[in-house]
Amino acid sequence: MRLRSKKDLKGLVLYSPQHIARLEKAGKFPKRVKLGSNRVGWVEKEVLDWLEERLQARSTD
Repeated sequence: MRLRSKKDLKGLVLYSPQHIARLEKAGKFPKRVKLGSNRVGWVEKEVLDWLEERLQARSTD
């Protein structure tokens, strides 16, 4: 399992950290994993699966 940092995530998803937080709160983005008091990460596979869902939805529009 690989974890992605906030910086990695921004490059992968192209959303601001604030928008990612809003999506998480709404249940529309994979939840972060708290690694320490000041550190979080996201499971890479969950984020890639989320992106794949967006790609699949694009092909059905």
